[in-house]
Amino acid sequence: MKEGIHPKYYNTVVKCACGNEIETGSTKKDIRIEICSQCHPFFTGKQKLIDTAGRIERFRKKYAKFEEQKKQEAQAQTTPQ
Repeated sequence: MKEGIHPKYYNTVVKCACGNEIETGSTKKDIRIEICSQCHPFFTGKQKLIDTAGRIERFRKKYAKFEEQKKQEAQAQTTPQ
């Protein structure tokens, strides 16, 4: 190996938001992740839907006015003048 061109390699601990810690090697000293194999629904078999701050409702509310406009335009086109 050439000297001075490779990044420093560390033995590090990957920390998940659920509290799980995984020892591995990396070029970063500290790694934090949001989801791991201990808390991911695919591996646990448990489905958790988290709707933070009503995102689905906000989306539907935001696009409801566009749907109303489409209905009004379609109605205007079908009615003879």
